[in-house]
Amino acid sequence: MFCDNLVHMRKINKLTQEDIAEKVGVSRQSVAKWESGESIPDLDKCKQLADIFGVSLDDLANYEQDEDLGFIVPPKGKHLFGLVTVGDKGQIVIPAKARKVFEISAGDQLVVLGDEGQGIAIVKAENFLAMANMVSKLKNQG
Repeated sequence: MFCDNLVHMRKINKLTQEDIAEKVGVSRQSVAKWESGESIPDLDKCKQLADIFGVSLDDLANYEQDEDLGFIVPPKGKHLFGLVTVGDKGQIVIPAKARKVFEISAGDQLVVLGDEGQGIAIVKAENFLAMANMVSKLKNQG
């Protein structure tokens, strides 16, 4: 996993093994060994690599590409939870991992936002209302 993710992230960022070696302070041969799975960098180097690519350390080390979707490690704080199917009445099931990450439970109210150019977003109602109240207060102060 780690070695595959390292290769993919390096190539997507159009970096050479030499570029990575220079940024992390190791030899190109060390990077080649990491990419081949012959060795693994220490935790400090792994953290530097994650920062270079803008991904979480956990995802760099453990992310497994979904064979159906084939996406690479997502940017830090970004998630791809998989595909959902819209039912006859427009309902969708939010994947379990998404519910866990965003602490969504049965009975929670969600706000559905839409932008014809960007798509649909779903936000917990309490977060949306808190943001709306903050904007309202700032507007009233000015």
